[in-house]
Amino acid sequence: MNPINLYIDPSVMSYTLQFVVAGVVTVGAVAGIIVRKAKKKIKKTLNIEEKKEIEEDIVDLSDTNSNNN
Repeated sequence: MNPINLYIDPSVMSYTLQFVVAGVVTVGAVAGIIVRKAKKKIKKTLNIEEKKEIEEDIVDLSDTNSNNN
C-alpha cells in the first residue's frame, strides 16, 4: 500500500472548528431551555411556588432630623 498524501487547507479547518463550536453552543442552549421548561412544569404539577423575598422600602430619616433643628 502506498501512503496517500492529503493537503487540508487551513480555511477548511477553520470552518470545521466554527461548525463544531456552533453545534456545541446550540446543544447547550437547547438543553438549557428544555431543563428550564421541565423545572417549570414539575413545579406546576407539584404545586410548588417559588419563594420570592420582597424587601421593604428604605426610609431615609436623616432629612427629617436635619429640618427640625
